[in-house]
Amino acid sequence: MTGADMILETAVANGVDICFANAGTTEIPVVAALDRQPGIRAVLGLFEGVCTGAADGYGRVLNLPAMTLLHLGPGFANGIACLHNARRAESPIVNIIGEHASWHRDADPPLNSDIKGLARTVSGWLRTTRQAGSLSTDVAAVIAASRAGQIASLIIPTDFQALPSSVFRIVKKMPAFKPVDEALVKRAAAAILKGTKTAMLLGNRALRRDGLEIAQRISLATGCDLLANTFPGYMERDEGLPVVKRIPYFPEGALALMSGYETVVLVGAHDPVTFFGYEGTPSRVIPDKTRTISIPGPGHDMIAVLGHLEDLVGKKKNTPRTATARRARSKPAIPTGALTPEIVCSTIAAYLPEGAIVVDEGITTTFPFYAASHESPSHSLLTIAGGSIGYGMPCAAGASFAAPDRPVINIQADGSAMYTVQALWTMARENLNVTTLICNNGGYNIIAVELERAGLKTFGESAHRLVDINRPVIDWVSLSQSLGVPAVRVEDARQLATHMKRTIKEPGPHLIEMMVRP
Repeated sequence: MTGADMILETAVANGVDICFANAGTTEIPVVAALDRQPGIRAVLGLFEGVCTGAADGYGRVLNLPAMTLLHLGPGFANGIACLHNARRAESPIVNIIGEHASWHRDADPPLNSDIKGLARTVSGWLRTTRQAGSLSTDVAAVIAASRAGQIASLIIPTDFQALPSSVFRIVKKMPAFKPVDEALVKRAAAAILKGTKTAMLLGNRALRRDGLEIAQRISLATGCDLLANTFPGYMERDEGLPVVKRIPYFPEGALALMSGYETVVLVGAHDPVTFFGYEGTPSRVIPDKTRTISIPGPGHDMIAVLGHLEDLVGKKKNTPRTATARRARSKPAIPTGALTPEIVCSTIAAYLPEGAIVVDEGITTTFPFYAASHESPSHSLLTIAGGSIGYGMPCAAGASFAAPDRPVINIQADGSAMYTVQALWTMARENLNVTTLICNNGGYNIIAVELERAGLKTFGESAHRLVDINRPVIDWVSLSQSLGVPAVRVEDARQLATHMKRTIKEPGPHLIEMMVRP
């Protein structure tokens, strides 16, 4: 047995069964050991951002960690953008990062870099293995740390991976939640009971089915509204679950919504702020005069927190101020006509299959989707939690690995799709059940919107060149087919509906290029 065998044996013993890898020379011992370890499925990503994004999607769906295998600092750096979103989504991820041999690093070889400095930007837990004998302990610790809802990274020199030994001991380590602050939960319950204009802002883990069911009972008992951050990492949606209002993306709508509350209780949610700083607009969208109580999420058992809140408020039987329960399902209207954002979203909502996982990176095209899909069949929604574009395709691939029996629908903006288009190749190679819907509006439309918000109503040639991606035109059908994924182009709602129904029924990956008009 080698150190690499110990890494994988420990990973399997602690519940890890998949590894998304783009390995290099410093990970060769682990690559070789994967042949001797049937308990871990090895998946190649042609770019490290595909590996980290897939691990993010896998973790969001199952709430269990996948492992990535990354090559030194540059390899890790290639995956940081998707890890940024995963950190905001509180997705459990285990990064195994190969390092130069312990005796070689001080020679400063060309690929030498500050791996710890890079990893620290997105990792909630970070360690470097200092001796081969501690490998199992370190691997068990990194996995346990990730299961608290964070990215955990372990840097392992290559000579420790290759070292043979017969005295290794497999270590198992159970994750442990931080203790709940009882006084804080009691203060939150008292505020909910006393408030006349009160909202609970629910974070990622509270937006899963069991959390939403408890939150709905609290809402019905007290009349408090249920909100979510603009881009939640994972949210269950079903006719039996409450309709949770998402804080609008643009600051005017966010400020208008939050100014209507006297008390806001954050349950594992991020304090909502504007995405960017706008002159004359406050950064925080909850007004200073609003009473705010924040119950932190990462590392805490949010279901236990919600259960405790329910115990404290559940006996009060007020008539709710607003209806939060979803209405009985009725089929959304089926639109016709050219593909505007509204028609795109309405069509997708109308043909969304039962049990779908929707990965939304449609950016400006999918602003209407959340409202349009209120009455769609039961589905899970994943969004761009950290705002770092290019997450959609890899995240959809990871979600499909996590739930191979569920159809995955990736609504994907064309500009951000080019960041990680290599994910299509992985979908084809692994025959993943993912339908990618490309929103082709020929540009970085969100940048155009922000330019207009900055007062630039007309663009000069230089500004236009940094927004327009139609020169040359990207042929998505040909590009997708070249990476092994069948593709079609559609111009109107009827064509979109026809091909959606077909691709959902057919196994394997598909791509539909939607020609979206402003």
